[in-house]
Amino acid sequence: MVDREYTGQAIGVFELDGLMACYVALDAAAKAANVQIQGVERNRLKSGACVKMRGDVANVKAAMEAALAAAEQIGAKVTAWTVIAAPDAGTEAGIAMTIGK
Repeated sequence: MVDREYTGQAIGVFELDGLMACYVALDAAAKAANVQIQGVERNRLKSGACVKMRGDVANVKAAMEAALAAAEQIGAKVTAWTVIAAPDAGTEAGIAMTIGK
C-alpha cells in the first residue's frame, strides 16, 4: 500500500499504547468506512504503534470514530489522534518518509 497515490485525500492518524490494540482498531476502521490503511508504524521506544488511514474526509472521520471506540472497548490507551482534511504537499512528503520505518 505504500506506493499508492494519496494526493487529495484526507489522512487520519491515531496512536495507541499497544500494537495489538492498533490492529483491532484499524480492523474496526476499515470495516466502518471506505478508507485504506496507509501504514502501521511501531513505536520504537514503547510497545505502541501509529496507524495512518486515507480516504475522503467523511469516511476518515467515521473510520476514526470506529477505531477509537474499538480501542476503548479493549482498554487501550489512545496516545494521540488527528484528522487532516487536506494535507499540504510538504506534509505529504513528511508522511511518506515515515511509511515503513
